[in-house]
Amino acid sequence: MSDGQRNDLWVRRFHPVDDAGVRVVCLPHAGGSAPFFFPFSARLAAGGLDVLSVQYPGRQDRRDEPALDHLPDLAEQVFQALRGWADRPLVLLGHSMGAVIAYEVARQLERTAGDGPLGLIASGRRAPSRFREETVHTRDDAGFLAEIRQLSGTSASILDDEELVRMVLPALRADYKAVETHVPAPQPLLRCPIGVLTGESDPRVSLDEASAWREHTTGGFHFTSFTGGHFYLNDHQPAVCDAVAEYVEAFTKEAAAAG
Repeated sequence: MSDGQRNDLWVRRFHPVDDAGVRVVCLPHAGGSAPFFFPFSARLAAGGLDVLSVQYPGRQDRRDEPALDHLPDLAEQVFQALRGWADRPLVLLGHSMGAVIAYEVARQLERTAGDGPLGLIASGRRAPSRFREETVHTRDDAGFLAEIRQLSGTSASILDDEELVRMVLPALRADYKAVETHVPAPQPLLRCPIGVLTGESDPRVSLDEASAWREHTTGGFHFTSFTGGHFYLNDHQPAVCDAVAEYVEAFTKEAAAAG
């Protein structure tokens, strides 16, 4: 299928690797956008992986579209956008909210696309079975922005600019509502393997909550932790990319062994 037949509204391909055997699909965090994964794409592409990065509506060049505040709807649209890229095995890599979307997309792929994804990599997110009551999306603007500052995922220069804040706040709040109000169904378990990446001092994810992803697959499980908080991956880009490449290799071997 040609690029022109694919959905370039949702999917960005910064560093094409046309002969890659595996595609890694990157799904950003709440308030995040496709270019967040640009440096990761460059490094993974140098290692022979074709990397796609998902652009949600309501931000950057899609800012005129309403952001989606219902996670199943968001996951369904991501699933539809990826159907044109499934001519080779997909590994879904999501950070924070992106991990929840990746999980739901993986389940949808397994329901409707035979073998489903090659694997799921969940970063910076507790397992679906580890529930926390969270209502950040209901706070006033000051309280909401205080949470964003605490996680250190958004540049202070943006948060200190009132005009920029007005631009990004609707999408941020919609994302938080989507992930905070979503309760995943306990079944079915994934058949594909799961790899976890997490920060050891993440205030939103304990190591136990991250490890509990093993309960959500009948396949293999892999775990790597890094020093740092919720956005540990910004401080460990080379090591994170190495871990992703190792997971892809492990997923490929596990798929071959399963026949």
